[in-house]
Amino acid sequence: MKKVTLLYTLLTIVVLGVGIYWGYQLLQEPEKSVFLIGESSPGHHQIEQACETCHQTPFGGGEVLQDACVGCHAAELKDAHDSHPKSKFTDPRNANRLDQIDARYCMACHREHQPDQTREISVTLPVDYCVACHQDIAEDRTSHEGMEFDTCASAGCHNYHDNRALYEDFLLAHAGEPDMNPKPVIASMKDYLLTAESSSEGSPQTPLQPDYPEQNAKVTKAIEEWHGSAHSADVNCSGCHQSEHANTANPQFSETPDALVCVECHESQAKGFLRGKHGMRLAIHTDATQSFPLNQSLTALTDPGNRLFDPMTPAQGRLPFKGKSHAEELTCNSCHGSHDYKLGVSASVDACMGCHDDQHTNAYQSSPHYGIVLKEQAGEVPKGSAVTCATCHMPKVEDEHQEGVYHTSHNQNENLRPNEKMIRSVCLDCHGLQFALDSLADPILIENNFNGRPTKQIDSINLAIEREKE
Repeated sequence: MKKVTLLYTLLTIVVLGVGIYWGYQLLQEPEKSVFLIGESSPGHHQIEQACETCHQTPFGGGEVLQDACVGCHAAELKDAHDSHPKSKFTDPRNANRLDQIDARYCMACHREHQPDQTREISVTLPVDYCVACHQDIAEDRTSHEGMEFDTCASAGCHNYHDNRALYEDFLLAHAGEPDMNPKPVIASMKDYLLTAESSSEGSPQTPLQPDYPEQNAKVTKAIEEWHGSAHSADVNCSGCHQSEHANTANPQFSETPDALVCVECHESQAKGFLRGKHGMRLAIHTDATQSFPLNQSLTALTDPGNRLFDPMTPAQGRLPFKGKSHAEELTCNSCHGSHDYKLGVSASVDACMGCHDDQHTNAYQSSPHYGIVLKEQAGEVPKGSAVTCATCHMPKVEDEHQEGVYHTSHNQNENLRPNEKMIRSVCLDCHGLQFALDSLADPILIENNFNGRPTKQIDSINLAIEREKE
């Protein structure tokens, strides 16, 4: 009996000891991954330690989580003309459609921390989820007779939220287009022409003189790079290095400016960067309820003390990256350089290929698109014709405040998933709609970076034509 009592005593001491040890570790360790009930989705993994961004109160249920989803994604859904808005399902006439899927709530289709059942675009429902509301579709559209419901969301058919590239009127308007536009004009060409016109007006500006407080070999190299950049005309050293948030002995000068120092002059680009894969961690504010939507001024985010995370590094990503880039922090300087302000192929191809190590990226230099880059460099095609990584994934867009002025959208999420989102903004500048739909539905062709012809045949345009005849 004494042995049993002693054994229980020892076990109790061990359990208490382990509990105290781990409790102490949790208090000392800022990582919260031990509390995760499962891995977060690919779209949220960068901010999974900011639990309060979604779980804004410990006593909230679905409504609180819904507010968090809408807080981050409302603007994107509005821009996409959401084809399944909440208002559709709060209409009493559609009440019966909520029996199987309560589509008023994002979580009905996108449940976090469910890695075993999470598919593309973080959908956690079976692939045939459209049957819940559209089981009688074949009766309304004879063209769909015999089609399985697990094909509804296939590339080139239907997208639940953003269906702009597949509207019937749009399909009909682009029916019969050739594979290649005989006179392609992409936004970067318009941007180049605008820049060339504006730079030719008036006399050239005289470069500023550096106002750096001291000179050494490192500084000399930086100044030489800066003198050859666009910044030397109107942005002096203090424009970036003088900061009220500088963590140095001299608060008036920061040897290493903050990651978001560029915001002051490049607000449009910065907003895209902070919504995209590269910069989203920097948009997480210490007040999580006011952070990620970026509806407020960006000024608060320029203070490092207000941010919850350091910049993203490739090592924290879930894609293949080159080993040498794993520890690099992703800021504006990652692609554009600290002083030489790299643009063109350096920022839109070399920077991308310097980090990404997937098959699609590595096949780029064997693709027809890269061939156009080489032709532009040789002067064989007009300036701005090059199709770089950024042309498709971070295309030029018209500035929201200045008509006719273009800037690069640094938010990759705008046309990444589903990939048909890039049809209107990118593909149709050069290709016909049928060719674009077929290409984006061919996973092997995508992996080879479109080096070849599509092997898929999407019938969406033909179905629209048949429906119009009916």
